[in-house]
Amino acid sequence: MADKALLWLGSSREDIQAFSKDTRRLAGFQLRRVQQGLEPNDWKPMPTIGPGVRGIRIHTTLEHRVVDIAKFERAVYVLHAFEKRSRQTAQRDLDVARARLRQLLVQRRGHGFVWGEVIYEGQGDEVCR
Repeated sequence: MADKALLWLGSSREDIQAFSKDTRRLAGFQLRRVQQGLEPNDWKPMPTIGPGVRGIRIHTTLEHRVVDIAKFERAVYVLHAFEKRSRQTAQRDLDVARARLRQLLVQRRGHGFVWGEVIYEGQGDEVCR
């Protein structure tokens, strides 16, 4: 099986780039596993965002989460990435991920849609930026 494309929604790529070097490395390793069709080492489902959405847990001196959805055949979509500052995920982070998923699903139905910082064309998951 070929690797799935990794597509960044909204500011998710910039958010990960703002993480520390060690955190970026760990996040990249986990996302690579997902692209290969494997499970991340530590994750939990996030059904309050949507079906098939999961939060990849990144443990360093701080806690970080990368929220993705990999149920689509050709791509893994990174919905959101953030530093987790409390035991419960902040409502703002849930809202951001939920809104990006909602827009992704609308876009996939419409095929070819410019949205924020990410441009999709064709079948919805071939081209990013």
